[in-house]
Amino acid sequence: MTQGGGTAGGHSIWADLLSWAEGLLALSLMAVVPTIVGASVVVSLVGLTVWATAPLRRRRRNDTDG
Repeated sequence: MTQGGGTAGGHSIWADLLSWAEGLLALSLMAVVPTIVGASVVVSLVGLTVWATAPLRRRRRNDTDG
């Protein structure tokens, strides 16, 4: 009895590669989402801090000008 031209068990290297690529995509999405959310929070906090302290800086500048 001769074997056909397929791989052992009918399993293809392309199926393995696709499975690996899907796993890599899932891991990258799991890393990207918290990074974007965290960066948004940091940028928002910095912006709010600059906005909230702007009148104080303006007052200090006017006091030193005389």
